[in-house]
Amino acid sequence: PKDAVKALKKKLSKNCNHKEIRLTLSLLDMCIENCGPRFQSLVVKKDFCKDKLVKLLNPRYNLPIDMQEKILTYIMTWARGFQGMVDVSEVKEVYLELRKKGVEFPSSDTSRGGPKASSQPSTKSLPSSANPAKRSLLPLPTGPTLLLIPEQIAKLYSELDMAKMNVRVMSSILKENVPGSENPDDMNLLQKLYKTCRMMQERIMELLVTVENEDVIAELIQVNEDLNNVLLGHER
Repeated sequence: PKDAVKALKKKLSKNCNHKEIRLTLSLLDMCIENCGPRFQSLVVKKDFCKDKLVKLLNPRYNLPIDMQEKILTYIMTWARGFQGMVDVSEVKEVYLELRKKGVEFPSSDTSRGGPKASSQPSTKSLPSSANPAKRSLLPLPTGPTLLLIPEQIAKLYSELDMAKMNVRVMSSILKENVPGSENPDDMNLLQKLYKTCRMMQERIMELLVTVENEDVIAELIQVNEDLNNVLLGHER
């Protein structure tokens, strides 16, 4: 896996040949779909997903819009996790950074419930008459920000407290149950908590790119990290 990722990095690094980049992205598709956690865990690291892939979105590379969207779809899909023991915290940070900058991600119907792998991420098909063949998705204007009033902040903190409680309960269940001899009642509750925490995390990620209050943002980031850890523990 290390040699494969090293080869991919070499092909993508400072490369302005669009044909080579397109073929390399197609190869990456195949590798993600057919390789296991050892390979997947390397491509979700910042030194690959940010330093190699996202860097290609710079206007100087002038990538066609479909290739830009493919790269963004990778980041969005990987940030939502893989099956198995893959730590996606670094690619999740990259995803949040791009969202904060106002980057517009392609819509993805396959992302509901968490992806099996990237499995050939879908990209929007854009008619050439409506969109130029080449343009940059970066930089984009920052989206509208959200100024919370004290009552809204109090309600949000209450919801975050509920999220923290769910994290504690999930952590407790995961510690108390040994794979292969799980308590059925605990497993039913765990599945419900998993779905709830997934939805909470999606909401937090939306708030992180719109809320302006620094104290609220700090709390959102902390709760998001706690949720990410317990969800990763559930996958493992």
